[in-house]
Amino acid sequence: MTDRRPQLPNPEPRPKGEVDELLRVWATPRGYKIVTAVNNTVIGLFYIGAAFLFFLLAGVLALVMRTQLAVPENDFLSQGLYNQIFTVHGTTMMFLFAVPAVEALGVMLLPQMLAARDLPFPRLSAFAIWAYVVGGLVFFSTIFYDLAPQGGWFMYTPLTLKEFSPGDNADFWLLGIGFIEISAIAGAIEIVVGTLRTRPPGMSLTKMPIFAWSMLVFASMIMFAFPAVILGTMLLEIERSFGWPFFTAAKGGDPLLWQHLFWFFGHPEVYIIFLPAAGLVSMIVPAMAQRPLVGYRLIVVALIGTGFFSFGLWVHHMFTTGIPSLSLAFFSAASMAVAVPSGIQVFSWIATIAASRGRFRITTPSLFVLGFLVIFTIGGLTGVMVALVPVDFQVHDTYFVVAHFHYVLVGGMVFPLFATFYYWMPMATRRMLSERAGRWVFWLMFAGFNIAFFPMHFTGLRGMPRRVWTYPEGVGWDMLNLVSTIGAYVFALGVLIFVVDLVRSLRRPPTTVENPWKAGTLEWLPNDVYSTRSIPFVTSREPLWDRPALPREVSEGHHFLPNAPTGERETIVTSAIEARPQYIIRMPGPGWAHLLAAIFTAAFFLLLTVKLVIPALTCGVIAIIACLTWTWSLDPGPSKGEVDIGAGIRLPTYASGPSSHSWWAMIVLIFVTASLYIAYVFSYLYLWVVSPDVWAPHGSPALPAPVWPVGGALLTILGLLAIRAAGNRLPGPGRRSVAQPLLNAIAAFCLAGAVAVEILSHWQSGLRPTDNAYGAMVYMQSALNGQLAFALIVMIGFAIARMVAGKLDRVRRVSFDNAAVLYTYAAAQILFGLVLVHGFPRVAG
Repeated sequence: MTDRRPQLPNPEPRPKGEVDELLRVWATPRGYKIVTAVNNTVIGLFYIGAAFLFFLLAGVLALVMRTQLAVPENDFLSQGLYNQIFTVHGTTMMFLFAVPAVEALGVMLLPQMLAARDLPFPRLSAFAIWAYVVGGLVFFSTIFYDLAPQGGWFMYTPLTLKEFSPGDNADFWLLGIGFIEISAIAGAIEIVVGTLRTRPPGMSLTKMPIFAWSMLVFASMIMFAFPAVILGTMLLEIERSFGWPFFTAAKGGDPLLWQHLFWFFGHPEVYIIFLPAAGLVSMIVPAMAQRPLVGYRLIVVALIGTGFFSFGLWVHHMFTTGIPSLSLAFFSAASMAVAVPSGIQVFSWIATIAASRGRFRITTPSLFVLGFLVIFTIGGLTGVMVALVPVDFQVHDTYFVVAHFHYVLVGGMVFPLFATFYYWMPMATRRMLSERAGRWVFWLMFAGFNIAFFPMHFTGLRGMPRRVWTYPEGVGWDMLNLVSTIGAYVFALGVLIFVVDLVRSLRRPPTTVENPWKAGTLEWLPNDVYSTRSIPFVTSREPLWDRPALPREVSEGHHFLPNAPTGERETIVTSAIEARPQYIIRMPGPGWAHLLAAIFTAAFFLLLTVKLVIPALTCGVIAIIACLTWTWSLDPGPSKGEVDIGAGIRLPTYASGPSSHSWWAMIVLIFVTASLYIAYVFSYLYLWVVSPDVWAPHGSPALPAPVWPVGGALLTILGLLAIRAAGNRLPGPGRRSVAQPLLNAIAAFCLAGAVAVEILSHWQSGLRPTDNAYGAMVYMQSALNGQLAFALIVMIGFAIARMVAGKLDRVRRVSFDNAAVLYTYAAAQILFGLVLVHGFPRVAG
């Protein structure tokens, strides 16, 4: 499969019966059952629609805030209500709109760009989306019941500790946003595995669309950035609920620990939002220029470089907190260095436009792309300014910073998003948005944005602080604030026209336009029911330009997998680097289990927020049962054997171990878990450094005797040996084994025992988690290990149940393999934790 012009795998058109079979298999549920759908085309549209709804809601809150700030000494809003609106606006834009919107575009566009029938875990995507929708709507509604938090979207401590923020307001943020971040991680797992393993044959990494590269980097950054804020929300909620003093300075905690954890997530999040938007621009510009993107390989390097550099910038937000001078110099240099890969992308787009030699088409998507270039460049320049420590000292926490991050976020994400709406609308709905209305939308949004936010640079330079709900008259801020408010309403008018045009467009009947922009990438293949297409062999980055007959060929079934050989939903799994066909995934269809799991998971977190523990636990149990119900059908086994996908190639319909896409998903989850634990280790050592006087053995009870950690380690190792032995004793197909379930049970018992021994060792020594930060951190280690142990006990019990049912053996073993690989990681984490908690204090104390 290396010939650039290969022979068609299936020279003859497929019979109508095969098309009818595909239409039946991939049919979308009708009526109220549409909520059970798992097709990426359906849930992707739901996801995008929900994210855009949150954008509109947060935008209304922004208008309310700008109305309050239009004139000095305004009493339109009270201070408390303004703080709630300010917090919900920022939280909604960052957590409920920005990241979900780009993740939704990945769910919607990636399968079509990769010519896959769907992403590999469609029910996981559907679960993540519905959980996000339910949790997000409940969180936003708190603004109407005086339950919204008032601590800002960053929720800085000590303001958000129970002493200063009583009530449940802050808890809605902590549990709600922590839960939504978990939903985002589920989507990231789907995107990573889907991008690496479901590309069409021949589409090596060097032939992937830039958007696929940007989503791969985006999802990888989520894996390493989001666990830090999840840990932070866990620590703060535990302190608020149980009094474990992670952030209370009087007991050895430190409020700045929250800032470290939050901004380790928060600054990479800027690039998590920007990189997919940049990937979309890199798809639109070549189509409008009708020539390949200039510097494809440099763009890929720039995407990876931006993702890498972004993790070295979090202290950029903390220059005024007393950071040592050497650290200030390092993080200042890193903050300026990240501008280099961003500049590479900007120059590539400009070079591609220039290479069109005047043939670059000025359309509504083009206008939004050009507007993005202008606005984002200004934001980048002010970003370099605030990266300079002396400048940051002057403008920190002023409206200059508000102007800067809005230029970066709105310019870097919202304008590319609107370009995306206009560009990909024909692909998603077979309808075009109005070009005439689109130009009005662009110019109103572009003018309104600059009128609103450019004056804020001068407001900030004149000393207006952020987050104030009113200001005195006669200090030079009056006219600037009035102009900014007028600009906000002009911007909102542009968005309103877009919404009206969108509704009008969706009410019109579909057209027959297949590729209105004459683009060269695979999402513009015939897409009425794109899952009925055959999967092409890809030989270039712009296959539609290089092979004009390709749309007809895939529609007629001349390429791979033209039918449904197993009678189920399928797509091809290919190798991660060269995209060589390996096996066929048999994917699940619509169902209720994932929807119920999402609803009851959201209910679990929300009921915990209002301290209804028993109902919350009940919902948690129901959610687990629903998850197990949907998981039960995901390992169909090798009963279908090998199937013909075309060109005489026969592929198996089952894989286990490192070849399996589910094994890859488990590895991604382990990276997430490891990132969470690394954030914990950082927190443990950080508090040791800032509060050595309350750390063991100085201000705490004596450390447990060595026999305790040795006993925990022996239990962990025994459990690891048991799970390995259980893997070696899996019975052959159709046979039963008594030893294997027993070994599984021993492994689960040893893991639970190791966690219990660790907790008991510290309890008997007299240490309590409420004593000081040391005690809180020691018990937090056991809490993290206990989470892993609980998950593994459920997974091991699930594997035992499948063996009893005759659905687990030496060949059909995916559920066991996944539990075993996670068990291996859990054992390593527990053993490292024992060294950290018992060994480090003895050495350093």
